[in-house]
Amino acid sequence: MKSLLYVFVFALFFSCKAQTEYTAQVNQESKTATATDENSRPKLVVGIVVDQMRYDYLTRFYSKFGDGGFKKLINQGFNCKNNHYNYIPTYTGPGHTSVYTGTTPKYHGIIANNWYDKEIKEMVYCAGDDTESSVGTEATAGQMSPRRMKTTTFADENRLFTQMRGKTIGISMKDRGAILPAGHTANAAYWFHGRDEGNWITSTFYRSDLPKWVTNFNASEAAESYLKPWNTLYDINTYTESGADLNTFEGGFKGKETATFPYDLKALSKDNRGFDILKATAYGNALTADFAIAALDGEQLGQDAITDVLTVSFSSTDYVGHNFGVNSKEVQDTYLRLDKDLERLINALDAKVGKGEYTLFLTSDHGAVDVPSYLQSVHIPAGYFDSKDFRGKLNSFLSKKYGASDLIENRSNNQIFLNRSRIALLGLDLEEVQEALVGEIITYKKIDKVYSATTMRTTDFTSGIEELLQNGFNQKRSGDVLVVNDPAVISYSKTGSTHGSGLNYDTHVPLLFYGKGINHGSTFKKTYITDIAPTISALLGTSFPNGATGIPLEFVIEE
Repeated sequence: MKSLLYVFVFALFFSCKAQTEYTAQVNQESKTATATDENSRPKLVVGIVVDQMRYDYLTRFYSKFGDGGFKKLINQGFNCKNNHYNYIPTYTGPGHTSVYTGTTPKYHGIIANNWYDKEIKEMVYCAGDDTESSVGTEATAGQMSPRRMKTTTFADENRLFTQMRGKTIGISMKDRGAILPAGHTANAAYWFHGRDEGNWITSTFYRSDLPKWVTNFNASEAAESYLKPWNTLYDINTYTESGADLNTFEGGFKGKETATFPYDLKALSKDNRGFDILKATAYGNALTADFAIAALDGEQLGQDAITDVLTVSFSSTDYVGHNFGVNSKEVQDTYLRLDKDLERLINALDAKVGKGEYTLFLTSDHGAVDVPSYLQSVHIPAGYFDSKDFRGKLNSFLSKKYGASDLIENRSNNQIFLNRSRIALLGLDLEEVQEALVGEIITYKKIDKVYSATTMRTTDFTSGIEELLQNGFNQKRSGDVLVVNDPAVISYSKTGSTHGSGLNYDTHVPLLFYGKGINHGSTFKKTYITDIAPTISALLGTSFPNGATGIPLEFVIEE
């Protein structure tokens, strides 16, 4: 009996020992796997959006770029050469939101920069929030938040994944360019308030005061240092990739007779909203780069194994493009100077986060059309849409057909919002009124396509402009009738460029990936802006943004 007991104890001892050794081995493997996972994740993800950057700016200005900015991202990263927006309208608010949420306005709800709210019967701003207060200024410029964005960003998902230990900071001259990319859980978003202040500010949505590093940056008078002459970076005669400096297609600044270099920004600032003039010059991007570099130290970004996210939007390219147009010397100089600012930012990331320790992508929120008056001068179909005449024709049509001229409640963003209560009061059928307007508007000159909300709701489009319209159509927020102008026909001044269409000049934008976990190479395979967030999420191993409709670009990520 004793011998049997000894055998049992002996077996139990070795069984426990084996179990202990196994448990230790599993724990060690788990620690190793965790360490490997942490080591495989970048310390910092940097998302860069260059506002209004057409894809062909990369190729047009390539020979003038240095080796450390755009060329470095192209040659040492991955270049998606056929990258497009897949919805209409192509504006700043929807663009930034789609980049970071991985979906379109149909789901994330940011259908424009400003849109008509059908419930409260007034225009609303994509980032506006009067329940919040400004931080860093007494002005109302800080009454902002991301609350109108309905879905998460990849930065939100990273915060959730890291139990809120991974930081997110958003930076842009434009409030919407800082707020929407950073998402709902950001530690902070900062944007530039010009006028007579020239300071970076935020909102009580994030915090109640400015951190010391932002206060110090504002006190350094960095903005004031850029109120100086803006001349071309290189000899203007070498700017052969753009049109003549003196022409009739550019806007310019108040107080200067011609839109030609050089520009005395200190003198011109008095008639051009003070520090706000910097937004419409290349120096606005330089100031943004300065602030982003300061944020690396100020927020201690990328200083541990827990991934942080920094979103940076260079907004001045948009202001310059709107003012001077796609083919201007001012646009070319802005991109050549931005190339230098990108190099400074990359060098700072290398020094402060470490080479090979961060992942970066660069894209744009939309492109821009060549100035239509310029296109007309070289015999390319283009033109301007007369909004006042359009409004008059519609009111006349509705008066004749229904005996009422007050059936339209709002017209904005190429959409018509009908007065539904008035239609019901008159005993009219809403869908019939929608289709009557479609049939009328399609007969007008400079109109290419017209669709009703009913058609958007009930028809599944899988190609063409129709698919893009549907991807931008949000059932609760969009209008009753959607209007598409002819190619290169815009509602705008006859100087400068704008955007918003589903044509290639507005949808085709750069997409460059660079850094940790990124393959080297390029592709002409068609990619979409909505693929960026899922790709970054896949790289990080986090959940995709909750409304994401894009797919990870497997060929971009290293195996």
